Amino acid sequence: MILSVFFFGLVTTATASTSAVQPFRIDLAKGIPHLELLVNNTRLPKNALYPGAGSEFGVQLDFLRDLKSQWVGGYNWTEQEAELNQFAQYTTIIEGQTVHFVHEKSENKDAIPLLLLHGWPGSFQEFLPVIKPLTQSWTSPTGENVSYNVIVPSLPGFLFSSPPPQNWTNADTARLFNTLITDVLGYPTYALHGTDWGAGVGYDLYKSYNATVRAAHFAFLPFSPPTPQDIADNNITLSEIAKVTLQRTVDWTTTGDSYFTEQTFKPNDIGLALYDNPVGQLAWIGGLIKLWSDPRAGTGPSALTHTAILTATSLYYLTESFQSAVWIYAQNAGAFADVYTKPATDAPMFFSLFEYNILLWPREYVAKVGNLVSYKEHDFGGHFAGIDNPPALIEDLREMGVYLK
Repeated sequence: MILSVFFFGLVTTATASTSAVQPFRIDLAKGIPHLELLVNNTRLPKNALYPGAGSEFGVQLDFLRDLKSQWVGGYNWTEQEAELNQFAQYTTIIEGQTVHFVHEKSENKDAIPLLLLHGWPGSFQEFLPVIKPLTQSWTSPTGENVSYNVIVPSLPGFLFSSPPPQNWTNADTARLFNTLITDVLGYPTYALHGTDWGAGVGYDLYKSYNATVRAAHFAFLPFSPPTPQDIADNNITLSEIAKVTLQRTVDWTTTGDSYFTEQTFKPNDIGLALYDNPVGQLAWIGGLIKLWSDPRAGTGPSALTHTAILTATSLYYLTESFQSAVWIYAQNAGAFADVYTKPATDAPMFFSLFEYNILLWPREYVAKVGNLVSYKEHDFGGHFAGIDNPPALIEDLREMGVYLK
């Protein structure tokens, strides 16, 4: 059975496993009174147990207390929800699953479809500062006019996308999103950007759907990063920026991946323990967002403020998706490949290193896993580049578009 779906001036072909696109608006106000009650009634210690313990031991009490105080005294969900609803959002059913996505179109008829893929503990929210600028025209130094039609789906189990089956993997999400772009929205080819789990999904798309994915940009990779000894043995010289990221890699692989182990092997423990505990979710999510970001977060060009962290946590809590989101770790336990392999695609690949990201892949390693044409380093930003250094990510993604002209 084939269904013809008319959408945004495109004639798309949807199979029986997909449904028509429905407009969507966020409306979570009914959950606010309960959230406020729980936050108000949550007690925190008066003093830190060990004041000298740094963030490497977990979220710090002063930081959490400041966030909690703002949540109850200076945070307005209605305003934040209105800002989120400024973006065109939709849902559709693919393979029996609800898929939520943003779809912001350029006014230019030759705009390039661009898929942006988030990870955990992120959501489509981490790309909000870059979406509309990317739809606008940009002229390259060589005269090409670049603009994008931007699609930002919520990963299965995140926010407004329904939880997938228990054995669901990144490869399944890649198939789902390729169907979204090609069959539902009717774009025959597209570019993509991925970070965190979105990099895993994006790399599966780049590897397995090379007829439709014609360019890919990453700020993270689903490959185990090299150790300092590996880098030395291969006589790789690191920039001062990369040296900072390498130390961050050592920190993450030594103790910083404890959350990763917990969510991989006991997702229900943390998922249920914090299910109806907004301050607990704030501690778990907010502490990692702070730790993984540039220490200057919240100052220009970063848009990663306390308000943004509260909105990120509110979205997880109000959609009751904290538990289903952490299950992505258990479902993809072998997500980091140890062997670097290059897929059979001629599509150009781009990589951006942000100094305070949590893992480092030098240019020499990135070149092993794709048709690398650009490797850029930025001395501001961290794991959430779309909100921690929006101008740099916009610039890099626009430069990718030149290759598709």
